[in-house]
Amino acid sequence: MDRIHITGGAPLNGVIPISGAKNAALPLMIASLMTGETLELINVPRLADITALLRILGNHGVDQMVVGKRPGQTSETGQTIRLTASNIIDTTAPYDLVSTMRASFWVIAPLLARFGEAKVSLPGGCAIGTRPVDLLIMALQQLGAETEIDGGYVIAKTKKGLRGGQVSFPKVTVGGTHVALMAAALAYGTSVIENAAREPEVVDLADCLNKMGARIKGAGTPRIEIEGVARLNGARHEVLPDRIETGTYAMAVAMTGGDVVLKDTRADLLHSALDVLATTGTEITQVDGGIRVRRNGGGIAAVDVTTDPFPGFPTDLQAQFMALMTLAKGQSHIRETIFENRFMHVQELARLGAKIRLDGDMAIVEGVERLRGAPVMATDLRASVSLVIAGLAAEGETQINRVYHLDRGFEGLEAKLGRCGAQIERVRA
Repeated sequence: MDRIHITGGAPLNGVIPISGAKNAALPLMIASLMTGETLELINVPRLADITALLRILGNHGVDQMVVGKRPGQTSETGQTIRLTASNIIDTTAPYDLVSTMRASFWVIAPLLARFGEAKVSLPGGCAIGTRPVDLLIMALQQLGAETEIDGGYVIAKTKKGLRGGQVSFPKVTVGGTHVALMAAALAYGTSVIENAAREPEVVDLADCLNKMGARIKGAGTPRIEIEGVARLNGARHEVLPDRIETGTYAMAVAMTGGDVVLKDTRADLLHSALDVLATTGTEITQVDGGIRVRRNGGGIAAVDVTTDPFPGFPTDLQAQFMALMTLAKGQSHIRETIFENRFMHVQELARLGAKIRLDGDMAIVEGVERLRGAPVMATDLRASVSLVIAGLAAEGETQINRVYHLDRGFEGLEAKLGRCGAQIERVRA
């Protein structure tokens, strides 16, 4: 199993290109099931999760073409994928495929909306909480689907097509909003999603669906209106920049010191996180086509944060921010309100010398003067990259095991950091 080896202590200086957002690309790829015409997606990151979803779509019969590199592209820049679901041969998504990635469960919506039936395995993914699919199933039921769970599969059917209705989520759910959007786009009549997720990735999906002929208004607000249409057409759509990757590298610069331009990204996608980062003593400025992050070696101020749905502080940046706070001056409090098991990185950060104690959904971090390198184990995608950030700042050598988690969400991580002065390499098993 591959490992990442880091010799810490070097500041980061240079330019890091930001990839397309995995959390946007996955639902966009799934949306290809909603039409028999070709959906062309630009700026799709090269990640294990993308490859896994291509296998799932291929199992349904989706034709796929990955377009060759264009001038100026590298292994860390996005690829173009063309997906054509003109001949769907199977509306079942089996356990051996769906169990590897939670987002793959979302295929249930376009399959049900377009073909009137779907059988999808209950999902897998990172072990960061239960993340049940009950709200996703509820959304389909409120649009007229008949559902049952049998043998670990969700079976959904509709005799005369989905019908427009009101989907009211008791709590904000990104996955539920994705599912409701796709199902309602092909339902008969008008649907309203109340308490909808406002994340940029939801807006990106709605924008793409509208290009395909859907009639969606209000994406990015808590209330989305969808007027169903009989069919959708193909389209060409560019995946938005990855705000989590942007925030991750910004925190790496804040922790190690240095001066880095994060290019091909947008500050408006993560204002909350950047505002928090600025209060730690990090200089954040917008530049043409990106964001400049600088810290001149001064101390890191302790800051309290609470994770919240967008536009709040992202749960997907909680572990990275905790790594930063381990070297802050003073005590910080980090409250996790989204996932109940998302503190598994605490014990691994402690192996590097961090002082963190847990109290329910809160982590209390006492800043220390220095971290020291040690062997650590990645537990999930965001936890693994928090260990990379900590290792970059720690004295001596850090070895991170089980880095296959990183390959699910960070494109070309070692190369991007290495070009900015980090001493980081992958050790092949």
